[in-house]
Amino acid sequence: MAYQTLKEVLAEAEELDFTVGAFNAHNLEMVPAMIEAAHEEGAPIIIQTSVGTAETEGMRNFVAVCKTMAEHEAVDVVLHLDHARKLEDIEAAIAAGYSSVMFDGSLLPFKENIEKTKRVVEYAHQRGVSVEGEIGTIGGTEEGFTVKEGNYTRLEDAVQFLQECDVDALAVGVGTHHGQFQSKTKLNFPLIEELHAHLKKPMVIHGGTGVAESDYHRLTENGIRKFNVGTELLVAWTKKAKEKLSKTEVNESLRNNMIPCNEEVYQIIKHKIALFMNQK
Repeated sequence: MAYQTLKEVLAEAEELDFTVGAFNAHNLEMVPAMIEAAHEEGAPIIIQTSVGTAETEGMRNFVAVCKTMAEHEAVDVVLHLDHARKLEDIEAAIAAGYSSVMFDGSLLPFKENIEKTKRVVEYAHQRGVSVEGEIGTIGGTEEGFTVKEGNYTRLEDAVQFLQECDVDALAVGVGTHHGQFQSKTKLNFPLIEELHAHLKKPMVIHGGTGVAESDYHRLTENGIRKFNVGTELLVAWTKKAKEKLSKTEVNESLRNNMIPCNEEVYQIIKHKIALFMNQK
């Protein structure tokens, strides 16, 4: 088991027909519990950070924790920079030791998205780092960016994009929304099936918190190899933190509050991975 690239774990997922869970770490304290959950399930895990979280907590700190635990916990770990829109942020993550990055050019004109993604792919691949691209847009709000209505991925655009950009995974717009947690989305399965039939790269679901768990198996059957979960972890952690902190004396050890919060994250990830691995 080792610190891995996105390309490596998705190749295994394709060969064995499962989906790899990609979970957003909203602080550094979450990470050990996240990796321990994957270890318990005997599955690889993708730890994701936004640019803002990475800068706040320290990119090299995330790298150090993920690398150390991958080496000592017998689990494959990918550390992925999520939704980076600036080349300098991608360069900083790669320099710090991230094994995977996403360049999100989905809000750019199509040709500019291709041109900038190609540049990122060349830069990252020369340094042994995987790249995720995006065609179509995901609705909702994440890290201060709001897209009122997501745009479905068009097959012809995805085909052209992959002909020109040698990304290791492709995020697709199929009806999901960032930040959704109080309701479930209706996925466009005819589009997902069409994309799966014509695209030769692993596909990625963003806004996974809003996807019904009953749809997971069908997504795996149709080429979804990376499935992102962020909001569900944030909501669970924050709810438990509010509950604990409201009853805590100011001189009580912080670990008595943080451990229960991280246990919430551990249980969610353990449950999700079991579903992604088609065990339940």
